[in-house]
Amino acid sequence: MVDLDAIESLRDDQVVLVCTGSQGEPMAALSRMANRDHQILIGTDDTVVLASSLIPGNENAVTRVINGLMRLGATVVHKGNAMVHVSGHAAAGELAFLYNTVQPRHVMPVHGEWRHLRANADIAQRTGVAADRVLLCDDGMVVDLIDGQAAVTGKVECGYVYVDGKSIGEVGEELLKDRRTLRDEGFISVIVVVDTANGTIVSGPEVLARGFSGESEILDPVRPKITQAVEAALANGIADTHQLQQVVRRATGQWVSQAHRRRPMIVPVVLEV
Repeated sequence: MVDLDAIESLRDDQVVLVCTGSQGEPMAALSRMANRDHQILIGTDDTVVLASSLIPGNENAVTRVINGLMRLGATVVHKGNAMVHVSGHAAAGELAFLYNTVQPRHVMPVHGEWRHLRANADIAQRTGVAADRVLLCDDGMVVDLIDGQAAVTGKVECGYVYVDGKSIGEVGEELLKDRRTLRDEGFISVIVVVDTANGTIVSGPEVLARGFSGESEILDPVRPKITQAVEAALANGIADTHQLQQVVRRATGQWVSQAHRRRPMIVPVVLEV
């Protein structure tokens, strides 16, 4: 073990670095090295070993890291081209050996999905642990150990806690849904100024889009459809701006769906003079 500052005085073949980032995490050390955003510089004489298996869902991120390292000239050794991975999770035989050696009075399998928990529990019972002393629990279940007997005694609400800037736990599913829509589909805003007394459109509709299309003229066909829908609503005696906004949203949404098979966020604004 040496200080980071001492690396510069050592030959490359005398240095082995153990770092984070085997799953392609964007802020991990290895990812930053691959992006040339780290004090450790990867070069043509370096070998990088990813001694890990891919967690499902991380394939693209890991591939980006491997490509970045190889672009810098490094030799990358990973599970796809060498037998370098050994699981950190015990196999069935190792679990059986552990239970036979420790001889626990209670077992509560943790980590993994329910199929893993059940398989772990079956191994424990086969090694002599009584079925009523094997606890299978979900996140949030309360387990008490009283007078040598473990049992599930309750449940507390738990789940993911979202960190959003300086706020913690204040982000709801509705807000996340809106953000996903903005990310994937963009948004369209429509501004219409009406005179409800005369039942006429004074100005607009002005249609603006962000993240929907790079061509502004693509929205030209929707303007007469919005005008027609608003004029029809005014002719039918609808004077409430909130109701008129819903008319604008429906007309815009129907056109976007039919013409482009898209579902952007639509923000209608109806002003009354």
